Amino acid sequence: MKLLSQAVEFEPNLLRKYDRPLPRYTSYPPATELKEAFEEIDFRAAIAVGNRKKTPLSLYCHIPFCETACYFCGCNTVITQRKQIAEPYLNYISRHIQQIATLVDRDRQVCQLHWGGGTPNYLSLKQIEALWTTLNQYFQFAPNAEVSIEVNPRFLDKDYVLFLRDLGFNRISFGIQDFNPKVQQAVNRIQPEAMLFGAMDWIRSAGFESVNVDLIYGLPYQTLETFRDTVRKTIDLDPDRIAVFNFAYVPWIKPIQRRIPQQALPQSAEKLNILKMTIEELTGNGYVFIGMDHFAKPNDELAIAQRNGQLHRNFQGYTTQPESDLLGFGMTSISMLQDVYVQNHKRLKRYYQAIDTQELPIERGVTLSRDDIIRRTAIMELMCQFQLSPDDIEDKYHLGFDLDWKEYFLKERYDLRLLEADGLLELRGDLIRVTPAGRLLIRNIASVFDIYLRTQQSDRFSQAV
Repeated sequence: MKLLSQAVEFEPNLLRKYDRPLPRYTSYPPATELKEAFEEIDFRAAIAVGNRKKTPLSLYCHIPFCETACYFCGCNTVITQRKQIAEPYLNYISRHIQQIATLVDRDRQVCQLHWGGGTPNYLSLKQIEALWTTLNQYFQFAPNAEVSIEVNPRFLDKDYVLFLRDLGFNRISFGIQDFNPKVQQAVNRIQPEAMLFGAMDWIRSAGFESVNVDLIYGLPYQTLETFRDTVRKTIDLDPDRIAVFNFAYVPWIKPIQRRIPQQALPQSAEKLNILKMTIEELTGNGYVFIGMDHFAKPNDELAIAQRNGQLHRNFQGYTTQPESDLLGFGMTSISMLQDVYVQNHKRLKRYYQAIDTQELPIERGVTLSRDDIIRRTAIMELMCQFQLSPDDIEDKYHLGFDLDWKEYFLKERYDLRLLEADGLLELRGDLIRVTPAGRLLIRNIASVFDIYLRTQQSDRFSQAV
């Protein structure tokens, strides 16, 4: 199955009509469905199934520490300048890695590794190398594995970047958010333009295979023209991938956001204009709209995978890797196996206590039903390929059972027809094809298949646009 076109159309009236809080669908069921009433034995059993199937592995390491708080941030972080806090954490995360490694067959290869945070470059070079050594001691990495790390350019120098590349990281990402000094000050993230261009020069000189940068629209004091300047400077940086996130102002969930001057936030009409301009600037300069809020150069692996119908999605976002078992290490990180998701404890104390008592540090989890797996398949196909073709599902996902898709999703087809009437998609027999006008609203289309959304609180999610 190949995607015929990566075009996207901006329809303001439709965007306003469908702009509501929705999951981002990095998983299905969404992480909000993980419950504390979860049995560890189910997680162990899911790993055993992966061992029998020789499922490839994707690893995630969460480094939660930041020296200062960014007011827009929605991540699980620990804000402290006491660098000594990292040493015990590295001891515990190493023990956690060893815990899980004893359950995993050694011959299962790691195809993907990602370090996120927080701020992974909060760690010293010695600490980075120690954690790297632990991972390579207990897991076998494929020769062509994607090995990526997030960095904060404010705490970076040329030697640090070269060390990361020499160690084996081949992909790197960093947050820009906005080039405008007034916006940076309002969100407590001061990054002079020269610093960002300097960081990119070091990264390119070091020979990283792919560079990703993040922007955020909807921050205080942003206007159409100031953000146009940010987008054009970002294009001048020439990253391989650009993520443009919609700022989710949720101070009732993230109290740190109360420090943001609410009256300075752009109004919805201005935000839509900013989004429209951003899409036009990026696509007009050669970037392909991958989906949601992601853009990539046409020769980037994400764009190629989408054109070939081979794009995937997990808790780390869009990926080119085949279906794999994601194992998360560190506090608050999530593991995503074929039919089990678990999240580790969100507090350092509880995370440490569990490992000290030789328990897996799981705080909550969920075991997927047959219905969950069917709906996940539909949602991920739509999110990644902008179309759903039941004829291709079995070959791609090996669900192991026959299914009359039209009959199974009889109720959903009524909702799909309403979206078709608005021009968001086309129904051709069993085939669902998202139109260029529907691609910016792919979360709305995917949500038709989300049975949990009917009973969830909407304020737990970010706006669709």
